[in-house]
Amino acid sequence: MSTQTFTLPDVGEGLTEAEIVTWKVAPGDTVAVNDVICEIETAKSLVELPSPHAGVVGELLVPEGRTVDVGTPIITFLTGAPALRQAQGPEGGAPAAPAAEEGSGSVLVGYGSGHEATSRRRRPAERPVRSSVGVIAKPPIRKLARDLGVDLAHVTPTGADGEVTRDDVVKHAEQASVFRNIQTPEWGDVREETVPAPQTAPVGLARGISPARPGADASRTESIPVKGVRKATSSAMVQSAYSAPHVTVWKEVDASRTMELVKRLKASPDFADIKVSPLLIMARAVIWAVRRTPMVNAAWIDTEDGAEIAVRHYVNLGIAAATPRGLLVPNIKDAQDLGMKDLARALNRLTATAREGKTTPADQQGGTITITNIGVFGMDAGTPIINPGEAGIVAMGTISQKPWVVDGEVRPRWVTTVAGSFDHRVVDGDGMSRFIADVAAVLEEPALLVD
Repeated sequence: MSTQTFTLPDVGEGLTEAEIVTWKVAPGDTVAVNDVICEIETAKSLVELPSPHAGVVGELLVPEGRTVDVGTPIITFLTGAPALRQAQGPEGGAPAAPAAEEGSGSVLVGYGSGHEATSRRRRPAERPVRSSVGVIAKPPIRKLARDLGVDLAHVTPTGADGEVTRDDVVKHAEQASVFRNIQTPEWGDVREETVPAPQTAPVGLARGISPARPGADASRTESIPVKGVRKATSSAMVQSAYSAPHVTVWKEVDASRTMELVKRLKASPDFADIKVSPLLIMARAVIWAVRRTPMVNAAWIDTEDGAEIAVRHYVNLGIAAATPRGLLVPNIKDAQDLGMKDLARALNRLTATAREGKTTPADQQGGTITITNIGVFGMDAGTPIINPGEAGIVAMGTISQKPWVVDGEVRPRWVTTVAGSFDHRVVDGDGMSRFIADVAAVLEEPALLVD
C-alpha cells in the first residue's frame, strides 16, 4: 500500500484560502473516489470536497475551524488493495485490527496501538434519522434547523411518511421570525474567547475604543475572528463605500394592491406549490423599472485609458440574503426573461439554497442590480451600500397598516418605503428618482406589469 497526501485544491473564483469547517471522515474510514471528505468555507460559499482517492483515511492534517492556503496538505490516504482489504475485514465485513510491523512498535496511522482497534464507518448519506421524540428528518435538514434555531418537534412535516422537509423548516423559521425581537437574550456567563490586554495603545484608541486594562475581568470582552464570508463582506463594503459616491433616495408607497395581488396568487391553483410574498412583486417592479432607466443596471469600469460605463441589457437580479454564514448576495441570472411563476420559483430556490449555506461562487458572480428586503427585520427604510460591480441597490421596508389619505379621506392602507442607493458616477439625480418612482408605481398598481 502507499500513502497519498491531498492538498487544499484551488476551488476557483480567484480564491487563495479556505476554512476547514467540518470533516466528514475520520482516520480509518474507507472512502471511494468522489466521496465527500469535508466541507470548506471560502469567502463566497460552502463547498464539499470530494475524495481524489479510494482507500483508507490516514491522518487529518488540519483541524476544524482553521483557515489554510490553497496547496496546504489537509489529509492523507492509505491506498492500494492491502489497505482496502484491511479496512473491510474478512469477506467484506467489519474492519480488521491492523497488525503492527514486527519489532517496530508502530501501527497504521489512525488506529492507535496495542489493543483491538475500533473504526468509525463512513456516515450513510441522506438517510432519514428518527429522534427520541419521533421526528423524522435527514441530517442536512437537522443541520438547517439548528442553523435557523428551529425546534423540529414544533415543525409540521409534509414529506413522505411524515418526514420533515427543507420547505417545512424554512416556512417555520419565517413564521417564527416575526417574533424574533420580542424577547431580549441574556448575556452569557462564559465567553468563548477573550482579547488579551494590549501592551501598547492600539489604533482603535484613536477612534475612542478602550482596551481592557491588564487584570480586568476577561469575561467582559470576546474576540470574533474576521474570516470567510464576514471577511469578504467587509472588504467589499469598504471598497464600495469609498470608491463609489453613494446617493440615496426613497419614497413612501401605498402597497395595498400589491398585498391584494399576493393574496390572490397564494389562493391560485397555479401557485399552489410556490411560495409567494411581496418580494416577488418587488422583483418584477425592479425588472420593469430597469427597462425604463437602463443606467441603474450599468457599471462603472476603470480602464487603462480612464473609465467607461457598461450598460447591461439583461438583469442578473441580486437578492441580499441574511444566512447563518453571514450576508450573501446570490443573483437570478437573466431574470428579465422569467414570468411570474418562474421568478417566484427562482426566488424560492435562491433563498433556500442561501439559508442552507450551499450558495456557489458562480451564483454570486455577475449581478447587475440588487434588492435588499430589510422589511423582514421590521425596518421601515435604510441607506444600503451598493454591491461592488453594480450601480444600484433597492431596499424594501416593512409593509404595515398606516393611516393614508385616499380621495380626501383617511383610511388604513398597507404602506411601505422603497429606498435606493446609486453610484452617482453612473446615475444622475433624475435617473435615480425616475427609477424609484417607477418601482413605487408598480407596487401601488401592479397592473402596470401587464404591458
